[in-house]
Amino acid sequence: MTKGRIVGLEGSFAIAEAVRMANADVISAYPITPQTHIVERLAEMIADGELDAEFICVESEHSAMSACVGASAAGARVFTCSAGQGLELMHEVLYIPASMRLPVVAVAANRALSGPLSVWCDHSDVMALRDIGWIQIFAENNQQAFDLTVCAYRMAEDQDVLFPAMVHIDGFYLSHVIEDMELPDEADVAGFIPDYEHPFALDPEKPVSMGCYAPPFIYLEAKMAQEVAFEAAKPKIMEVWKAFGETFGRSYEPVETYRMEDAHTALLTMGSISESAMLAIDELRSEGKEVGLIRLRLWRPFPFPEFRAAVKNLDCLVVLDRALSYGMGGPVCGEVKAALYDKRKDLSIVSFIAGIGGRDVTLDEFKYMVNRGEEKARMVALGEVLEPEIIGVRE
Repeated sequence: MTKGRIVGLEGSFAIAEAVRMANADVISAYPITPQTHIVERLAEMIADGELDAEFICVESEHSAMSACVGASAAGARVFTCSAGQGLELMHEVLYIPASMRLPVVAVAANRALSGPLSVWCDHSDVMALRDIGWIQIFAENNQQAFDLTVCAYRMAEDQDVLFPAMVHIDGFYLSHVIEDMELPDEADVAGFIPDYEHPFALDPEKPVSMGCYAPPFIYLEAKMAQEVAFEAAKPKIMEVWKAFGETFGRSYEPVETYRMEDAHTALLTMGSISESAMLAIDELRSEGKEVGLIRLRLWRPFPFPEFRAAVKNLDCLVVLDRALSYGMGGPVCGEVKAALYDKRKDLSIVSFIAGIGGRDVTLDEFKYMVNRGEEKARMVALGEVLEPEIIGVRE
């Protein structure tokens, strides 16, 4: 197990360090709040000779992802990042590296979507990306942002995977906040990430076409092959996290829990808000309540077995969404219910939506959601149909 040095780093700079240590060949990104510091720091590193890479300046996020697709297809290790509306402008191209099996690595500094315009964090942009075919992972703090970016390269570039990977960090809460973290020796990081060699890289001597038009008689088969390969990536993701833990001493799992040993009720969260939720769980525990916390680390491919194991002893699961699927409620709650369909009909699942557009979620509101969730679970058991509840709306 290697030990690094303790430094204070902004989340954006921690990610830039991970990309530098991964020795990326091509960076292409367009600045947008709250992702800009990542791009600025990488541009500085290249200009100062700290990173031997090409920085491709582009006019939009759409072009940034297009440049990454081309560079990755040619065999380069690439990186990009974006947020909010930038991810939506990039959206059209995001499907391409997944279907062409190009291991692009990206970071999303998650923020709310317009309108009205907001640069503050919620998970609207994440939820718009659920079906793009990327490996998607959530970080809760700056240490995890660094670690998971390093892991993303090894996951994506594995010869048995070759799918793009995206690390989600909460905009401002991580991107602009300085925290103490352990920065490994770059030689150890370089040793952890094998040299990238795409088995089907474009070669001028052997020209081929990629991503061409496919009529209906072959399109379905191509998508089926993509789905089978994507599901097969999950064991490799687990292998990478296991190897990372053995090398650097920090372990990650697809689903992580907190104080769940005898819990009958649990709160489910994703991202940086999870650490505040832990404080609320501690307070509820001190009041004698048997409650715990479940955090989804791996969003895609969805960790069905691990999630079902995490909730097996629960009577009530309170799901906190930071996005709203209009006319439906919380998108994570909908996915959770689908994951447990016909598996746990006795488990009450209660939906809350909070933190939209960067609205703070207080400890009292976390505690309210857990307590109110248990009340709602009893109401559901009596046959009542309850709508998702939005927390923090000013009267």
